[in-house]
Amino acid sequence: MDSVVRTSVREAAPSERDSPFASIVGSAAHQARHEDAVTRLVNVFRKKSGLPPFETDERLRTAARRHSKDMARRNFCAHVAPDGSTPADRMRAAGYPHPGGENVARGQVDPRTVVQAWLDSPGHRANLANPQFTTIGVGVYFLADAGPYWTQNFGY
Repeated sequence: MDSVVRTSVREAAPSERDSPFASIVGSAAHQARHEDAVTRLVNVFRKKSGLPPFETDERLRTAARRHSKDMARRNFCAHVAPDGSTPADRMRAAGYPHPGGENVARGQVDPRTVVQAWLDSPGHRANLANPQFTTIGVGVYFLADAGPYWTQNFGY
């Protein structure tokens, strides 16, 4: 798996009620707008690279959302969860039969910033530019003090 994009964040257990995102934590519409914006930005990069756009797959989005929420709730940012589950495990559990790869990040405040962080990281950029990956699911979870947690799942 690829390296994890990390930013400097406070390590104390965050509290959702004090979140700068408090009015939108749990807002499905706000969450979907951010996720869809990430997909659009990634597809702009793919087009400029001569690659076909990713198709959004709701099963991959479900897996990505679950992982972002899990990372936020358990205060970690990694591909392998504390329970040992891997990206492929999570994608299959969401019903996706052909898992490919995963990008994760935390702390980037908006879609443009997180996509740029992934593009600046060779391992993450390789996933975004992988011509064999055809589908994507993006998940974001907003949590106080730690900034958003982001996950991209890719499939064949």
